[in-house]
Amino acid sequence: MSVENFIFLLYILVLASYCGFELIAKVPPTLHTPLMSGSNAISGITIVGAILCIQEGAWSKYLGMAALVFATINVVGGYAVTDRMLQMFKKKK
Repeated sequence: MSVENFIFLLYILVLASYCGFELIAKVPPTLHTPLMSGSNAISGITIVGAILCIQEGAWSKYLGMAALVFATINVVGGYAVTDRMLQMFKKKK
C-alpha cells in the first residue's frame, strides 16, 4: 500500500467517524436503540468486504478474518437488541 492510498483511506476513516458522531449527536435519545440496532444489522456489508479481503495476501487474510469475526458479533448483537426491543412492545397476557 502506498503512502497516498494510506492517507486517502485515513481521510475516509476520519470523515466517516466525524459524520457518525454528528449523526448520533443529533438523534433524540429515545431513538438511539432502534438506530443502533439497525446500524448493527447493516454491518453485514462489512462481512461481504471481509470475505473479499480474505482472498488477497497473507496480512489481508488475518485482517479479513478479524473483521469477519467482529462484524459477525456486531450483526448478531444487532439482531438480539432488535428482538429484545420488539419483545417490549408485545401485549402481556
